[in-house]
Amino acid sequence: MAIVFVVTFFACEGNYKNIQKLNLKDEAPVAIGKNINLKYTDSGKLITNLIAPRLLDYSNFNFPYQEFPEGIILHFWNEKKEKTTITADYAIRYDATNMVDLRKNVVLVRSDSLILKAEQLYWDQKNQWVFTDLPYQIIFNDGSYNDGERFDSSEDFTTFLSRKNQGVQIIDKKETTNEK
Repeated sequence: MAIVFVVTFFACEGNYKNIQKLNLKDEAPVAIGKNINLKYTDSGKLITNLIAPRLLDYSNFNFPYQEFPEGIILHFWNEKKEKTTITADYAIRYDATNMVDLRKNVVLVRSDSLILKAEQLYWDQKNQWVFTDLPYQIIFNDGSYNDGERFDSSEDFTTFLSRKNQGVQIIDKKETTNEK
C-alpha cells in the first residue's frame, strides 16, 4: 500500500508541474504589476525607489527577466544621501546577470547637477558600471559638456572612458599654471 501511495504522489506532483506550465500562455509573463512603487531600504535608510506604470515578470523563463514596457523612474541615494534619478521610456532587467537595459529618452540626473542623456544605457549593477554604444550627451555641473558615441564609466562617473566625442571643457587657468 505504501509503495502505491509513493508512486501516486510522485506521479501527481509531476503532472501538477506540467499542468502549471500548460496554464501559462506561450511567451506570457508569470505576473503583471501596475502602478509599481517599490522602495528598498537598508538599516532603515531608503536606498532605492523604483516607480513604473507597468511591470511584466518573466521569471518563469529559462533566462528570467522583468520588463517595464511603459518606462521607469529610479531614485537612488548614496551613503552621503546624494540623490540620482534615472528615467527611461523602456527598461528590462535580467536576473541572472544583474544587467539593466534602459532605452528611449534615458536621462540620468545627479544631485551635483551632472546630467546624462542617451537613447540607450546599460547598467551593470553587480560591477557598478554604466555604458552605451550609442550617441550620448553629458552636461557637467560647471557648464562643460561632452557629446559623443560609446562610453564606459563607473556608476559614480569617477572613471569615464569615451570612445568618440567632442565638447567644451572649462579649465581653471590658476589650476593649470599652479598660480595661487
